[in-house]
Amino acid sequence: MAEAERIIGTPEVGDDAQPESAAPRGRRRIAALLVVAVLAYLLDLGTKMLVVAKLEHQPPIEIIGDLLKFEAVRNPGAAFGFGEAFTIIFTGIAAAVIVVIVRLARKLYSLPWAIALGLLLGGALGNLTDRIFRSPGVFRGAVVDFIAPAHFAVFNIADSAIVCGGILIVLLSFKGLDPDGTVHKD
Repeated sequence: MAEAERIIGTPEVGDDAQPESAAPRGRRRIAALLVVAVLAYLLDLGTKMLVVAKLEHQPPIEIIGDLLKFEAVRNPGAAFGFGEAFTIIFTGIAAAVIVVIVRLARKLYSLPWAIALGLLLGGALGNLTDRIFRSPGVFRGAVVDFIAPAHFAVFNIADSAIVCGGILIVLLSFKGLDPDGTVHKD
């Protein structure tokens, strides 16, 4: 976590590097992060509830022929079903991601970074909720996946939010935009 804070530039307690006028702007960016996170989380939670209620133990629903189906799958592992024996580790990783994002939010003055981190936070919370509350037990629960493109892994809205947030972070990094709003050219 310290390495992530060093890279992002999270201030130490009492650090007054930002001018007074930046404080309201920073609060708006944190609000944007929270709105994006809550929207991603609620969309993920709602779709999973619908899938469990209506699609589980049913045949897949073809959306675009064989190219895209909705199919309820319980995934105890990571992407592509890898690591089924490491569910507790994935739970810990998701919890750590959430803690890092919350801590990094203190130095957030960039709207694109707020959106990216909000997507990551909402997605991590969505999958963490499954890991905590779904069977077979606390911190060992299987994630509900249901979006099944042909010749690809089955995934969910939380996974999509995480991937989109990650791609946005990579793009912002390549553009030289830091979470504190500064732009640097290397």
